[in-house]
Amino acid sequence: MSVRPIAVVGPTATGKSDLGLDLAQRLGGEIVNIDAMQQYRGMDIGTAKLPVDERRGIVHHQLDVLDVTETATVANYQRSARADVEDIAARGAVPVIVGGSMMYVQSLLDDWSFPATDPQVRAKWEAVLAEGGVAAVHAELTRADPQAAATILPTDGRRMVRALEVVELTGMPFAASAPTIGEPRWGTVILGVDRDTAELDDRIALRTRAMFDGGLVEEVRALTEVGLREGVTASRAIGYAQVLAAMDGEYDLDEAHERTLIGTRRYVRRQRSWFRRDPRVHWLDGADDDLTSLALTIVETP
Repeated sequence: MSVRPIAVVGPTATGKSDLGLDLAQRLGGEIVNIDAMQQYRGMDIGTAKLPVDERRGIVHHQLDVLDVTETATVANYQRSARADVEDIAARGAVPVIVGGSMMYVQSLLDDWSFPATDPQVRAKWEAVLAEGGVAAVHAELTRADPQAAATILPTDGRRMVRALEVVELTGMPFAASAPTIGEPRWGTVILGVDRDTAELDDRIALRTRAMFDGGLVEEVRALTEVGLREGVTASRAIGYAQVLAAMDGEYDLDEAHERTLIGTRRYVRRQRSWFRRDPRVHWLDGADDDLTSLALTIVETP
């Protein structure tokens, strides 16, 4: 590939979208979304999806490609986003990959072949999750693969189910299917955007308040009419899950707001830890007045 893609990654609310737009505008690029939940049509407010009129006329890919009843998977994303990146580059434009979904980033930029899936095996472990909750699948995973049980969040039932499926099908630990970090695919330049923790916490608080004031509850209500509750992944998105719980009477909307804020901050800590382990990332301070210029200097360095 003669055109070298750029990836702008890092924690939520650091300013990745604006930097991505700046780079695409300056370099003649197109944006490839790498935020899992922004793939869903109608999930706009709670995912901080850029409205069309704020995209500066720049083409965006992998936005609004799924209905909320569909399951977002890393393997499907990898296949379709890879095709987008290669098509953009083939037309002489610069692919600018923007987002913070950790496994999606790794699937696109690293050599990651996904183990096969088996509907019967998957259904068996999903039944354990449905009947016994996350504690039951965590206990099963601890027996089958202690390392995976120690590294996967004990609240992430879907990923634990996948780990159990992979272990059963391959006879190998779940980690054996993980990608090896090496030269990023296509020679992609990886830029990481972060901010001071206190400043980022303030930005997250402002964003969360703006989401609730700006119609998140109404958005969730509308999405329930088209199957949000039936969606395996969409219904678990931060913000959406909390509003659904409030609609079901588990707590009030003030509590939903607070739980969304706490959940987002926890997710940011996970993102930061994940991306900071990658030595290929060139880190930038999202608060820097010269952010775009600094990013361009890195991108343009041979």
